[in-house]
Amino acid sequence: MENFNELLDKYAQLLIQKSIQVESQENVMIYIDIDQAPLARLLAKHAYEAGAKRVYFTWQDDSIKKMDYQYVASENLTTIEEYTIARDKDLIENKKISRLSIISSDPNLLDGIPDEKVHRVQKANSLAFETRREATMKNAIKWGVAGAASYGWARHVFPELADDPKACVDALWHEIFKACRVYEDDPVAAWDQHKDNLEKRAAYMNDQQFDSLHYLAPGTDLYLGLPKDHIWTSAESLSQDGKPFIANMPTEEIFTAPDTRRMSGYVRSTKPLSYANTTIKGIEVHFEDGQISQITAEQGQKILEDLVENNDGARGLGEVALVPHRSPISLSNLTFYNTLFDENASNHLAIGAAYPTTVKNTEGMSDEELQAIGLNVSNVHVDFMIGSEAMDIYGIRANGEEVPIFKQGEWAFSV
Repeated sequence: MENFNELLDKYAQLLIQKSIQVESQENVMIYIDIDQAPLARLLAKHAYEAGAKRVYFTWQDDSIKKMDYQYVASENLTTIEEYTIARDKDLIENKKISRLSIISSDPNLLDGIPDEKVHRVQKANSLAFETRREATMKNAIKWGVAGAASYGWARHVFPELADDPKACVDALWHEIFKACRVYEDDPVAAWDQHKDNLEKRAAYMNDQQFDSLHYLAPGTDLYLGLPKDHIWTSAESLSQDGKPFIANMPTEEIFTAPDTRRMSGYVRSTKPLSYANTTIKGIEVHFEDGQISQITAEQGQKILEDLVENNDGARGLGEVALVPHRSPISLSNLTFYNTLFDENASNHLAIGAAYPTTVKNTEGMSDEELQAIGLNVSNVHVDFMIGSEAMDIYGIRANGEEVPIFKQGEWAFSV
């Protein structure tokens, strides 16, 4: 990749200008792996050029993380130091940071680690950093998630290149740049156009205010209720103080929250799920009386069961997202083993917490008030992919009328 440095600079500038949209005198927190230091430096440069007051970093490392799981006892790994929790709360509540998470980890990093240990650590961190999770779910701050190529990740996407690490990593960077429109002459302008197209889809669905959705595909026959006054959201969101940001780069979805009290039927996943640095395949979920009644997987069964059975609210759903099968990421014919990318190749659902911003007039509501209008409350939010070229989706009005939304994996309406 001859012009890699130029492309990486364009990518960093895009994330600062269009994802978290840094403004003068804002504080920024970036979560990133130490192998991505060149990208980190460019992100800091562009953030400061945009007027950032301070750019903070939380550094991560796959090798050390794996050793922690191998050698540290579970009771010590699940003891989260108070100073790390206090720092997190201070940055969010006092410094009002914008958060940018750069994902590059090996999706199978924790292969060989007991599932129970992985689950215990995941849950401990989720509970300890509740302030961060709640600020993100409620858009109290601007936040974004993006990818960066590493060999540990790339070798799963391009196993045929695994013997040539440089070619393997370059191939993944190429796909990241392509999916994020970095090859465009003006990536920011390209994202503005893409955002406008998604907003038109969301506007149509918001005008319809369907009472429920009906999914049909091989292995899937699912009814999901929708809350009254639900909002279909697309690429760009607004923080509580009215600042725009694009949470996911790339993104091809429009999404809302289901009424978690009204779910019935069954659904089968169509892509692997990378969760807690493990890969879960062949997920089947059955719903009864608004709850997950049974969940199985061909691979990763135990960690999936732990997710659902041992987290509050994890028997409900928090998100329903629509993505056409012929999205650019789907057309790559790649499985990325990374939810940020794979969810944007496929219709998907999320186990766990709903985004309160997907229903009108929910700002300031307590968890009990959110649950009363059908929004799921949980300490987890895990997407899994269900879309395919064979999927039909119908919007059902309150009078029972069915309106096609998807036919054979594609939008059934024009905007």
